[in-house]
Amino acid sequence: MPDPALYGLFVLAALALLAIPGPAVLYVVSQSIEGGRRAGLVSTLGVHCGTLVHVTAAAIGLSSLLVSSARLYDAVRYAGAVYLVFLGIRTLLGRTGDEPQAMEVDARRRLVRGATVQILNPKTALFFFAFLPQFVDTDAGSVGLQILVLGITFMLLGLVSDGAYALAAGTLASRLRGSRRAANVSRYVSGSILIGLGALAAVSGRRQA
Repeated sequence: MPDPALYGLFVLAALALLAIPGPAVLYVVSQSIEGGRRAGLVSTLGVHCGTLVHVTAAAIGLSSLLVSSARLYDAVRYAGAVYLVFLGIRTLLGRTGDEPQAMEVDARRRLVRGATVQILNPKTALFFFAFLPQFVDTDAGSVGLQILVLGITFMLLGLVSDGAYALAAGTLASRLRGSRRAANVSRYVSGSILIGLGALAAVSGRRQA
């Protein structure tokens, strides 16, 4: 287990980082604007299922492969960018309110989308690879287990903070949903955010040697 003092410092550092909205927050907000609080919360859960995949990979050392291979990094980065742009275009071209989906189907779809977006974000792997080891005490036991505990802690804190953004954005969107014009505006905003995230992922992911 991590050293208690280091663990407390990690929690403070994690909270400070989570206070700054990042791509995951923007994605969650876009889904909340499009589908309301439920959509935002399910998307948040999906994103952090993807986070758990990265945490597990970091704990068993797979992140080092992504860090060391520029081609693999770029392949994952571009796949994620294309996926985000695809979701954005699909949202922009979609119709609002004409063909309501079953809530269970919609929830599963958003859960999978959120996880896919996060898994295809190599910056998340790089973040955990660089950030988590700073709070590991090599004399306190298994390094892999410590990284797993720290990563799960970060995931749970992120689940709470991103969930708060989802509730806020979803509440605002729900109040405007009765207006057809507002529904169209929310669809364009949501789609534009997704396309913007995809473009940002494509152009800003080059690593320093």
